[in-house]
Amino acid sequence: MVLTLSGGTMEQPVYAFWYGALSAVSLPLGALFGLWLRPSPKWTSSLMAFGAGALLAALTLELVAGGLALAGFRPLGAGCVLGAALFMGLDRLLNKGGGFLRKRATAAKHLSVRKRKHYDDMLRRLSGVGLFRSLPPEEVWAVVELARPFSARGGDVMFSEGDPGDRLYLIEAGTVSVTSGAERRQVARLGAGDAFGEMALVSGDPRSATVSAEGDISGWTIEKNDFGRLMDGSPALKLEVSRLFASRLDGLFGRGGEAEAAKWAKLARGHIKVGSLLPTDRELRDEHRKHGGAAFAIWLGILLDGIPESLVIGASMLHGNGVSLTLIAGVFLANFPEALSSSVGMLKQGSSRRKVVWMWTSLMVMTALGAALGNLAFGALRPGTFVFVEGLAAGAMLAMIAETMLPEATEQGGPAVGMMTVLGFLAAIFVNSLSH
Repeated sequence: MVLTLSGGTMEQPVYAFWYGALSAVSLPLGALFGLWLRPSPKWTSSLMAFGAGALLAALTLELVAGGLALAGFRPLGAGCVLGAALFMGLDRLLNKGGGFLRKRATAAKHLSVRKRKHYDDMLRRLSGVGLFRSLPPEEVWAVVELARPFSARGGDVMFSEGDPGDRLYLIEAGTVSVTSGAERRQVARLGAGDAFGEMALVSGDPRSATVSAEGDISGWTIEKNDFGRLMDGSPALKLEVSRLFASRLDGLFGRGGEAEAAKWAKLARGHIKVGSLLPTDRELRDEHRKHGGAAFAIWLGILLDGIPESLVIGASMLHGNGVSLTLIAGVFLANFPEALSSSVGMLKQGSSRRKVVWMWTSLMVMTALGAALGNLAFGALRPGTFVFVEGLAAGAMLAMIAETMLPEATEQGGPAVGMMTVLGFLAAIFVNSLSH
């Protein structure tokens, strides 16, 4: 549905500004509703799916269909691909500064990838400890979950000869010196990827050597009590411990062949629990505290999501001298649940109500300015170039829907997400049908 505008050419940017503001007024409205009603995650996810469906329909009807009719597939397709690539590149750049915290879904994705890398690294290091390679791949996950980080400065003593064995150490970075006897004779130096302390842990004997940090080191430890629970639940580990205890030789079950260790780590990765990769509310709050100066990056990230929409609203008024109410409705319906969902998450993670409302109101103003800019900047373009620019915006919007809106919707929306997406799609088509 297209609303025809009256007035001269110079009035169009003013109209574009107000229509851009109309499409984005749902941002502060959604934020206020979120802060006031505190809707359940299932409701916000369902609304997010509805908004995504509406925006998909608006893109199809107004940008894709209109661009094909005006200049054909080539400029439209090229613009879509480049627009998606630009969005993804800028999105990753902003994420490095904390921009991924703008939505729970983007935060979950970012932290899940980081957790996956951490677990992969843990499994690679555990593969160097023959004691754990005795575990079947489906059981090794318990070892990863029980590992706790540790760090020490140069000169710190990890444990002394004669101390009780209370934990196993895995070195991530740095070097330790292993000494024995009253004269502190060095018997070994261990570095990244090495493990130590396992013999006293499983045998119950006192430590047979002193281990001290040669410089700053970091890594993981497994406590004796946790290790005992592992043995209680794993006959394979208990058997391997019996063999190790009988041999009483530190190197007997050492690193083993590199090929064997790599094969073990690969099999173990296949049994990583997907649920354990999802961040908890506490982890999300910790990330917000860690990125205390990331408020601007978060604001830029949300603005990045909305820039293509605002430019397209202004540009869509150039051909035919009218504004597409279907596009306005699609953007409005997509903006409302986005702000509603994100505002609740931002409040839980420590942002003040004033800050949340200010952020979304400022984004409404930026969207209005973007619509006016789009109308001014793209007016002199030839049809092929104009469609290419529209394709840029369409590709960026599609990438945004796929990377932020739909993951946000499916995270906690359940089976209603599919139907709500379809209903949102049909709602935008219904608005379009009113002009026929």
